This record gives sequence, structure tokens and C-alpha cells, in this order.
Amino acid sequence: MKRFIIYFGIMFFMLFCKSAIFSQNIKIDKVVIDAGHGGRDPGAVGKNCYEKDIALKIALKTGHYIEKNLTDVEVIYTRKTDKSVKLSKRAQIANEKNADLFISIHCNANKSSKIYGTETYIMGLHKSKANLEVAKIENAAILKEEDVFDSYEGFDPNSDEAYIMFSLYQDEYQEGSINIASKVQKQFKERVGLKDRSVLQAGFWVLYKTAMPGILIETGYLSNPKDEKYLISEKGQTYIASAIYRAFKEYKQEMEQFAHNENGSVNYEYHENVANKENIQKKNTTNNKNNVIKNSIVYKVQFTTCAKELKTGSPEFKGMKNVESYFHKGVYKYTVGNKNSIDEANKLKKIIRKKGFKNAFVIAFQNNERISLKKAKRLVRK
Repeated sequence: MKRFIIYFGIMFFMLFCKSAIFSQNIKIDKVVIDAGHGGRDPGAVGKNCYEKDIALKIALKTGHYIEKNLTDVEVIYTRKTDKSVKLSKRAQIANEKNADLFISIHCNANKSSKIYGTETYIMGLHKSKANLEVAKIENAAILKEEDVFDSYEGFDPNSDEAYIMFSLYQDEYQEGSINIASKVQKQFKERVGLKDRSVLQAGFWVLYKTAMPGILIETGYLSNPKDEKYLISEKGQTYIASAIYRAFKEYKQEMEQFAHNENGSVNYEYHENVANKENIQKKNTTNNKNNVIKNSIVYKVQFTTCAKELKTGSPEFKGMKNVESYFHKGVYKYTVGNKNSIDEANKLKKIIRKKGFKNAFVIAFQNNERISLKKAKRLVRK
């Protein structure tokens, strides 16, 4: 217990809020495909199959589609046969290979045979008892390993208390994880016709230790006869793998275009969080349409994100004033500055990076709606 309290304290200072979510890779060219469980760990058990076997078949099919159709992408497998791989080793493989994305493939189970459908998880604190139970089941794989206490820092996958540490965890790749997770669920629903049980979050050790965007896909419930029949079938495995591949392809194209457009995106819900706002001194303008457009564009520097809303003067802001936030898909994104030109914003970005937020980047808003920098430049040139 004492060790856990010490670890809890360390986590509070080191992991509560990391800076700037987006990895600014220009290319998404390395993906880790992780088939859950394996070897002496069967995972969920259906009437006619084991999770480890279904997960492996879908993982290999997914990797094959990527290798065949996206030749610039290196696919890295945590296992290609029925063998045991430690959860810590799976994350280590992804980190050592400097992968751009981690996809862990699983099947679910429940005491009720009526529950069915697909879920995709990202790393975070569970918001329901059901989510916690899913995490417990998947994390229980470590109990089949040796030297569990030392390898997993005393983490007990069966203890509710142990999951408290995940409430202090802020994944710097959370937005990327949400992005790919949403695409997977959309493909499952719209292209395959599977029940969409949403994008969820919970404390999965394998995601907790990966230094990149990562998701854990529950492809269906082996406890549900219909889901199990589909998951066992060649058709079901092919369709599910194809859906994951299509989601990855869309994610790759979007992220590479996003980097090309200097971190631009559109249609973000925006709100201001802090009462002390920076006063914007607007330049004298004429009444012509072009100047109205130009002066409606504001450049800000995004420097950090948190799953929880932070108060004015929070130590995570390192003394910065006039902090604002906008909210998107359950994540608060914090910014400073309301600059009238991108040059001014880039100067501010350098200052913010010197304060320790090394991945801070410039974003643009028009009438309180985030727009791409490419669009902002185009409007200014008019």
C-alpha cells in the first residue's frame, strides 16, 4: 500500500497533464498490430472458440490488407502465432520501433448473453463500472506472467483502487487515439453493419505504456451466440479486418494532410474557459469586405490538453496568464494568445515552447470556430 501511495504521488506530478497532443509526424508509416492474449492465456472463452485465436486471425488479416494496399507502411506484429507475449513487451515493441500507431485487437465477453456489438477503447479513466470490468479482464493477462509485481510496478488488475492512478493520466496522444477509434467504429457500423457500442475509455495497461496514439478494439462478444458465430466465420473476420484497415487508411491520409496543412482542422466546438482574457487591440480597418475577413481571423498557440477542466492559475499552466480553452470530444484544449497575424503567433509559439511545452503549435479561429491554417492564409490573401 505504501508503495502504491508513493507511485500515486509520482504519477500526479508527472502524468496529470502532458503537453500538446498531436504528434506532428509527416508520415504515418509504422503501425503495430497487436493480437490480444495468446499461448497459455486464452482470453475470453466462447462456446466454440477462444479470444486469442479470433484476435490473431483478424490481426493477421488486417496487417495483410495494410501491407498489400499501403506499401509505404511497415506493419509490426506483436505476435503472428499462438504464443504468450507479456503486456509490457507489447508496448515495448511499439515504443522501440517508434511506431506511429498501436492497434490492439480483442473480443469481449459478458455474463449476459444478450449484450452484443463492437467497442473501441482509448486510454483513460473508466466512466462506468462496465468499462472498468472490461479493463480488468484484459489486464488480468499479467497474472499469468512471472515477476508481475516488479514488471508492473505493483499494479493489481483486480483492485479497483489500483485504477485510481489512471485518473491522473493524460495521454499526449489522446486526440489521435480518439480520431482513429471513431473511424473504426464508423466503419464497423456503416460498412459492416455491426452494432456500434461507441468509443470508450478505460485503464488498459498496454495502452498506458505505449508512446503513440493507441486503441484497443473489442470486435464483438463471444458470450453472444450471434456475435460468436460471426467472429468465427471467415466472412466475419474478413469484414472486420477490412473495416479496421479502411479506418487506418483514412486516419493515415487525414493525419498526413493535417501535417501538410500545418495542423489545420475544422468544425471544432469552441468555448472560453478563463475569465481574464487577453484584450485584442485591432488595427484600424477600412469597411471593405477583405479587411473584415482578415480581422475576423485570430491565431492562438495550443500548448496542452487535459481530460479534466483546469482552473485559472493551475500549476499545469506554469504561470501563463490569459489562458483559454476549447472543448472537443471530451477533451479540454488550452491556448494562449489572440494574434492578428501568423508571424506574431509563431513568435509566441517559440516563447511557449521555451516554457517547456515543446509540442505547442499555432491554430487559427474565425468567428470562434477553428479553421485550418491553410484556409486562414487563403482568406487573408483575398
